[in-house]
Amino acid sequence: MNKTLGNCPYCQEGSIEVRKIEVEGKSTKLYACSNAHWGFEHDMAELTKESTCSFRIFQNALLRWNKKAIGEREIRTLLEDEQVKVRLYSSRAKKEYYKWLVLDEEYGCSVVWDVFIDSDAEDKE
Repeated sequence: MNKTLGNCPYCQEGSIEVRKIEVEGKSTKLYACSNAHWGFEHDMAELTKESTCSFRIFQNALLRWNKKAIGEREIRTLLEDEQVKVRLYSSRAKKEYYKWLVLDEEYGCSVVWDVFIDSDAEDKE
């Protein structure tokens, strides 16, 4: 049985499960609705015909912004509040910064780039 993190915001019938999968030979987690059934072929994920929901977020979705993993606590907050503050890192500027992560039906989640979050305010929380 997979660990559950909350109710699905898309179909309202399923629950978000933590599934361990392998992508390109590396183990990762997939946060997916219990009504979303995925088939993997050649490291491509496709919904099966039995699926009634498409909710999914891969643990490594923010790797291109140097965040190695989206954690289970962040997913819970995202499900409850529909947004979560995440810490990213700029290789060019050699510093970390904060952005909002929101749900996105097409990509699973998206970074809100046009909202500035003061990192000094983050340190005070």
